[in-house]
Amino acid sequence: MSVLKNRLQRPGLIRRSVGLLVVLMAMSMPMAVSGCKKGEKAKTPQVPMVEVAAVVQKDVPIYNEWVGILDGSVNAVIRPQVAGYLISQKYREGEQVKKGQVLFEIDPRTFQAALNQTKAQLSQQKARHDTAKANLARIRPLAEKNAVSQKDLDDAVGSELAAKASVEAAQASVEEAQLNLEFTKITSPVDGIAGIAKTQLGNLVGPSMAEELTSVSTVNPIKAYINISEREYLGMREKSQQVENIALELILADGSAYPEKGKIALADRQINAGTGTLKVGSLFPNPGNILRPGGFGLIRALMEVKKGALLIPQRAVGDVQGKYLVAVVGSDNKVDIRMVKVGERIGSDWIISEGLKPGESVIAEGIQKVRPAMVVNPQPFDPEAAAKAAATKAAAPAEKR
Repeated sequence: MSVLKNRLQRPGLIRRSVGLLVVLMAMSMPMAVSGCKKGEKAKTPQVPMVEVAAVVQKDVPIYNEWVGILDGSVNAVIRPQVAGYLISQKYREGEQVKKGQVLFEIDPRTFQAALNQTKAQLSQQKARHDTAKANLARIRPLAEKNAVSQKDLDDAVGSELAAKASVEAAQASVEEAQLNLEFTKITSPVDGIAGIAKTQLGNLVGPSMAEELTSVSTVNPIKAYINISEREYLGMREKSQQVENIALELILADGSAYPEKGKIALADRQINAGTGTLKVGSLFPNPGNILRPGGFGLIRALMEVKKGALLIPQRAVGDVQGKYLVAVVGSDNKVDIRMVKVGERIGSDWIISEGLKPGESVIAEGIQKVRPAMVVNPQPFDPEAAAKAAATKAAAPAEKR
């Protein structure tokens, strides 16, 4: 929003800068002296009327601002883990779901049959194991009496171990079949808001399908990602050793301020070499799930408070070849063109770090009319009227400008 205002005010800044440039050129050129014609009376110059604003001194909060993109704190992509026909959808799209809640169901009949088969195979392997154990129990005492050969004992031991391993393999097959049957009920892994389903009932779905069934996002708290420059990151570290304690404000797309304060939660492992920025994630409480992933907002961080800063309207500052000039009106109503050093822009005002004193008056409207040492008729500057005039001019058709 501040960028838009600055763009709207830019033409005025150019006109004021041209006016100041003319003033500087007039100051550098020698005065041309011309005599009046004989009998001609010199005309009394009219005193131009200008609007002046006082240099205000007050404590000013300094904010850093970034465009943030909202995202869920957890985004779970829901895909099927087994292949089959989708027979039901168990949730309402766009509503809150709980962890473990069933979202979709795949036809379970083939998986139930596979489970029954593996259970039967397990019973069969258990019976063989029991037989092998009984056989070993008979042979072992006979081997101790040398009634059977050592080979017979070794064969019995091997058969019992092999039967035992077969039971364990059959048990694993049962567990796998049981899992596949459970996977026919597709559940949410997190608490969150479930998205719109991306498939239809009756479709054949499976792990290899290109598109997911849906997504579930945890939005309380909600993440907001911003990209900050390396310089800003180092400045934040210098001003606050605990970056996580910096309070963040969120301005929503409609211009309203979000009531909950956020905090920095994470930073990427490296600075992007292409853009020179660091991706930072922040967290904002989101009761009622008002904020949703994919939204945009302006994120502000209070970095410092400048004590006793001097403020004047931005329109009072002219830029001439990289030098900032203002026209100061003294107590005798004479104009003094003065070079200043500017700081941060605060709304429609500009902080002046050098060149002005508290209580002085600067020309905010009519600066193009004046020159050094000129006597003017100062009138109070009305910022609301100036803003309305600028907005009206910006909205007017191009042919009327």
